[in-house]
Amino acid sequence: MLIDKNTRVIVQGITGATGSLHTEGMLNYGTRIVAGVRPGAAGQKVHDVPVYDTMKDAMREEGGDASILFLPPRVIKSGALEAIDAGIKLMVIVAEHIPLHDSIQILEYARKNGVRVIGPNTSGIINPKERCKIGFVPDRFFTSGDVVVASRSGSLMYEMASRLTRAGLGQRMCIGVGGDPIVGTRFAEVVRMAEEDRDAKATLLIGEIGGTQEEEVSELVKDGAVKKPVFAYIVGRYAPRGKAMGHAGAIVAGGKGTIESKLGGFSEAGITIGETPGDMVEKMAQILRVR
Repeated sequence: MLIDKNTRVIVQGITGATGSLHTEGMLNYGTRIVAGVRPGAAGQKVHDVPVYDTMKDAMREEGGDASILFLPPRVIKSGALEAIDAGIKLMVIVAEHIPLHDSIQILEYARKNGVRVIGPNTSGIINPKERCKIGFVPDRFFTSGDVVVASRSGSLMYEMASRLTRAGLGQRMCIGVGGDPIVGTRFAEVVRMAEEDRDAKATLLIGEIGGTQEEEVSELVKDGAVKKPVFAYIVGRYAPRGKAMGHAGAIVAGGKGTIESKLGGFSEAGITIGETPGDMVEKMAQILRVR
């Protein structure tokens, strides 16, 4: 499920205030951070993590499976392309307000090179069982289990994970897919991962108006490609049409991405829908405990 206790992580932008703060949080959780990168800072250490000038230097000296970019939006593209060229295979991009054409170039280059991207505009990814997180996910809300969670909203992911934990439903993996219009890993891909993972029992999607990620999952389930239960909680039922609500990807355009199309698709596919976070978790507990 993408990351585990052996995943070797490199932090790009580790010497900045944000990078340093969240590096400490990841280390405290158990994440194996092997290096940091910032041009001109080679030889320094941040929380005892060695810093290198370039991703190639860090990969050569320490090796790495994943990187996380704590960089300003204007330099995200150069940092991401550098990481891909250095041979990284999983990349977490937390920044928002990245120029759309930069995101398109990053994701296309990543696809051509077989690199999995989480984000942009994400709080990250966490595997509670393996005590590994890449990002700034507040780990105190998460506990080990068999539910895969994918969310377009970071804060809603924490809220739902906290409720799942209190209900005795631990998590196999939780991914903030990102709130931008274009993201590297979509809901349908996460559902497929859960379907193929023997330790995953079900998937919870936390979506919102805008885009077509939710509709893609509905088609996947209706086509019979998914056998494990899929649950969905969608926000934006009362949002004014034509406006982005919180996320750049939440805007409804061209008649697509409406709350009606998402809820209607889920209903047709037999996906269980929650009215509120509490209602969603209650339904999940009833269904999964029966199974």
